[in-house]
Amino acid sequence: QVYLVESGGGSVQAGGSLRLSCAASGSIGSIVAIGWYRQAPGKQRELVATISSTGTPNYADSVKGRFTISRNNARNMVFLQMNSLQPEDTAVYYCNAGTAYRQNFWGQGTQVTVSS
Repeated sequence: QVYLVESGGGSVQAGGSLRLSCAASGSIGSIVAIGWYRQAPGKQRELVATISSTGTPNYADSVKGRFTISRNNARNMVFLQMNSLQPEDTAVYYCNAGTAYRQNFWGQGTQVTVSS
């Protein structure tokens, strides 16, 4: 079992920045990739960014150049630095961890609201 707790959401104006954090606990040694997904009202959950156990990042095209994912293995945390935020980035952001046993774990989500 992997437990994920997000923090750092909030409300900003367009062009602003936010930094999301995700703290992982439990069977963290089994995690092969960890990252962020988001779900806007009336839309399906979509990938934002992930980072592998070797540190290789992967971004959705819509956030490339604006968002940066990073991880601190010593603290079992992953971060999402979001710059140049736009109203279309408004969503609930979820931390996700995939394990070597093909399990997927989710955090409770954190709201990000960007006003124009």
